[in-house]
Amino acid sequence: MTDKDIKFLSVEEAGRLIGAIQEEEDIEQQDRRIMTVYNRDDKELCWFDYDEIMEIVKDVSKSEKQEAVQNYILTHIPEWALDI
Repeated sequence: MTDKDIKFLSVEEAGRLIGAIQEEEDIEQQDRRIMTVYNRDDKELCWFDYDEIMEIVKDVSKSEKQEAVQNYILTHIPEWALDI
């Protein structure tokens, strides 16, 4: 599935929904990191592959990397996350 196939929430909607973004180990694949997105009730909404996100923000300065990751995630929360 590509970004073209997925409908995303607006940044405002995603911001109201997201409670935390946590870097974690993938429990299904050893030596793999993911960025798990939780809602304000601590329920898992979705996750992103850590290495893929780092590749996307690779040209961002170190001091701005955290903000770039957060902005990327905010713009890529799928609409179906509202149903969780």
